[in-house]
Amino acid sequence: MSDLDTPKAALCALGQRMWQRGYCAGNDGNLSLRLGPDRVLCTPTGVSKGFMTPAMICLVDLDGRTVEATPPWKRTSEVLLHLAIYRKRADVKAVIHAHPPHATAFAVAGIPLPDAVHPEADFLLGQVPLVEYIQTGKPQLGARVAEVIAPETIAVILANHGVVCLHAELAEAYHRLEVLENYCRMLFLLKQAGRVQRLSAAEFRELLELKAGYGIADARLPAARAGVDVRTRSEFLESIQPSQSGG
Repeated sequence: MSDLDTPKAALCALGQRMWQRGYCAGNDGNLSLRLGPDRVLCTPTGVSKGFMTPAMICLVDLDGRTVEATPPWKRTSEVLLHLAIYRKRADVKAVIHAHPPHATAFAVAGIPLPDAVHPEADFLLGQVPLVEYIQTGKPQLGARVAEVIAPETIAVILANHGVVCLHAELAEAYHRLEVLENYCRMLFLLKQAGRVQRLSAAEFRELLELKAGYGIADARLPAARAGVDVRTRSEFLESIQPSQSGG
């Protein structure tokens, strides 16, 4: 039994779960797991995430060169995005890219996610950057994502494309993907409901303090402690109910 069998199986199991949840259609999506300073396991190109086997998983270095792969399987071209994140954030050990429908709708619409709406989403996701459209597979996409992610960034929305979630643990990266998609789905239901009760500036500060108590960094906290209303203006919330969306 190879030392790689267990992490390869973990990638396949999460890929199947993504496919079952409808987060990746056809051959969409890709996953990776960092094993060491210069070794990364990644999913193959041209294979549904619901039907992968450990033999299909590829091993690459941080420059994207294939170290180990079983023919005819080749590493996904989108691993370049993953590798750019790994080079920027030494703490990140797992990256998941997917196209969950509700979050991808926000990506295609170019709508930033609002904050101070659902405490669990703010607690687990923090600020979610929206990156302008760059064609998939191009190194410029990875470079741009690496440029915008902060030390505490957990998720990124890729305009006209999909989402990326990153974490020190593979399972936690997937959990953040579920939270992100569920939050976006909830926002669409909120739009149908026609009203929103947003957290006040004081309530949002209390939430950021709670995160700090759990050791979760959030760059907005210092300004909030100084009395600044750090909630971002949201055209999405204002389109639902202008008189209430500001809190």
